[in-house]
This record gives sequence, structure tokens and C-alpha cells, in this order.
Amino acid sequence: MIVTSAVRHAAAGTAALLFVLPAPAATASPAHPLSPGSSLGEPTPPAPRFVDPARLDRKGTQVQRLPGAPSVPELSALSWVVADASSGEVLAARNAHRKLPPASTLKALFALTALPHNDPSDQHTVADSELTGIGAGSSLVGIKEGYTYKVSDLWNGVFLSSGNDAVHVLAAMNGGWDSMSRKMQEKARALGARDTHVVSPDGYDAPGQVSSAYDLAVFGRAGLQDPAFTRYCSTPYADFPAGSWSYGIANTNRLLTGEDGVARYPGLIGIKNGYTTNAGNTLISAARRGGRTLVVSVMNPQGGGGLAVYEEARSLLDWGFEAAGRVQPVGSLLPERTKAAADAGTRAVAAARAGGREDDDVPVAAGGAPRAGAAAVAAPHEGSAGEDGPAAGLPLALVGSACAAALALWALRRRAAHRG
Repeated sequence: MIVTSAVRHAAAGTAALLFVLPAPAATASPAHPLSPGSSLGEPTPPAPRFVDPARLDRKGTQVQRLPGAPSVPELSALSWVVADASSGEVLAARNAHRKLPPASTLKALFALTALPHNDPSDQHTVADSELTGIGAGSSLVGIKEGYTYKVSDLWNGVFLSSGNDAVHVLAAMNGGWDSMSRKMQEKARALGARDTHVVSPDGYDAPGQVSSAYDLAVFGRAGLQDPAFTRYCSTPYADFPAGSWSYGIANTNRLLTGEDGVARYPGLIGIKNGYTTNAGNTLISAARRGGRTLVVSVMNPQGGGGLAVYEEARSLLDWGFEAAGRVQPVGSLLPERTKAAADAGTRAVAAARAGGREDDDVPVAAGGAPRAGAAAVAAPHEGSAGEDGPAAGLPLALVGSACAAALALWALRRRAAHRG
């Protein structure tokens, strides 16, 4: 059996690591939003698609429609992105990297940063100092000094009521306001979100605080890989404690609740909306349909009133589900390091094909390009970074090598099957 030295080296050096690689999206629990609800048998590598990394830096709408694909909807938002949440492929975008104030959609990054560090059943008694410095006119869930709350209650306050008071308390529990700003900035960079500058972790307008539709989509996709994040952001209603009694709170994302005359979106997985006078209306939403999960971000619609952000997100979701499979991606939400790992796997298959006669059954896409393997499909889960992802602590270089090893082993299994 002939295997090139490059592939043999990758397989021998990393076979022991394969069991700790994140599972492909298709083998996840059916309850997870990125899971299509059924497992793959023999992995079938997808065809690689060339993506110009600079395309999303261009102004205007970016889309590559194939024959039969629907036209992109005309929207008033200053910027937006629609992407496949599993693969990270950007299906279409407009001014994706335009830096704009994010309002409370920044709370998605806050949650990605702080959620892993407190057990939801932990209890915390609020000090007066933790409620100082909340901006005038902030949205609040109603936290009171001296009251004791479970961490899960505080997170309901963040996601449902967009409570800046809840953010201040949770930030105090995790090193303080300035420390949290730094941690959020580091988290954004680790996720490949390079347009975001954090000044106020709750999203309150502050000089220099910006993000982009691209970065917001990155945060939304990363959040969907965290079951706790997904549970909170998709909760429409909850009870919030107030000492000896409680009161109901509703999620302010109208696509989730159907409030204020906005029709609920089928299969919606919440995430986060926001509004300030400087940012206008902003929104990150995701929805699942027919085994596919899409994530969209919409920033500052210029027409249609205060509820236009929901209808424009609806239009993008509808378009994305119809267009999926009939457009070429115009970018990726994956950080560069993850894309490099996937590329390493593709290069290993190319080397195997070039160096061995028995490698002729390595699958090839139209035009002769070797296809990426199952381990490369799993790579997006590593992109959720650090303590959040199932590949936490695994050196990135080893992830790339393991991708190459998995591809080699896939080719070996294919050849063995052909021989009976």
C-alpha cells in the first residue's frame, strides 16, 4: 500500500491525537443547533471552494450567485452578513467590515468571555458598588443591592432584558469592568474578530467603541457552539427573582417572541438585539431549517422604523435558506489559524494523490482540486477558542497535523474497501 512520506509522517505523528479532535458537526447531539440530527458513516470530504480573503473588505454587497440562485434582498442596513453557522462560510454580505457602534449586541461577546467562569447554580449577593457607573437610560432587569441571585438569573437578565445592571454585576464577579473589557478584547481577537474595540462591556455607547457585521456574526456563531449560551439566548420568557417574589421578563428579540406585531421566525435561535441612539438598531440572529443553521447580523437599518432590523434579518434568513448550495461563499467566519489547519489537510491529500498510484481514488472536485477531509469539517469547532471549545488546550499546529492524518487514514480506508 503506497502512501507518500508527507502523509505517512502526519499519520504517524498525530494518530494518537485524533480521538480528542472535535467531532464533525454532523455527529453532534440532535438538540444542538449545529447538528443535522444524524451521524455520518464513512466521512465524505466536501469539495473545497476558493474564497478571496479580501472580498469582504470591499464596499457594497458581495455575493457569488450560481445559476438559479435567488437575488439578494434590497436592505437599508448600513452593513449585514448572512453565513452558514456550521461551516462558517459567508453566503453574502454588505460592508462586512465597516466599523459601527454595536449597542447591546456586544453582550454576545461579553457572554462568550464570562459564561465559562461561573456555575449557573452559584449564588451572589449584590453589593452597591457593583451597580455604580451604569449609563443613563440603560436597559435594566431590576437588580437590587443586597439581594441574592443565582448566576443563571443574572444571565437571564443579560440575554432577555438586555440588563446593563446584570452585566455590571457579572463583570464585578469576573475581575471588574476594566479587566472584563481587556478580556473581551482578547476573546474577540482569538475568534478572528479584528474590527471590535471594547470600551463598555454592556454595549453602552462609548467613544471609540465599535464592531462590525462580520464580527457580530463571528460572535453569534461561536455562541451557538456553547450549549449554555444557546439556552439563554433562545429563552423567550423567564421569572426574575425579587426577594420573596418574582416577576416575569420577556426576551426583547421580537423575532423570538412575536411581540409588537413582529411575526415569530420559525426555527429561530435567538442570540442578541441592541439599540442606542448612536448605534441605531442592531441584531444577531440565527435560525435552523432542514438540517441547516444560518447566522445573520444586521447593523443600523436606515428606513422602516425601529422594528426594521427584525424584518431585514428575516429577509436575510429567508434568502440564505433558499440560496444555500446555490452560491459560492464570499468569505469565512473562521479565524485564520483554523483555515490554515484545514488547508494543511487538503495539501496532504494533494501530496498523496501526486505520489502514489493507489491514491487515484482520493476524491477530487471539479477542476482537479483535492477535497478536504472529515477532520477539516470539524475544524470550525476549534475556532470557538480557548476554554469554550471541545479542543481546548490542543496546540493549533497539532490540530493541523491531525487533520492531515485523518485525511490520510480516510484514503487508506477507501483503498482497503476497494480491495474487499
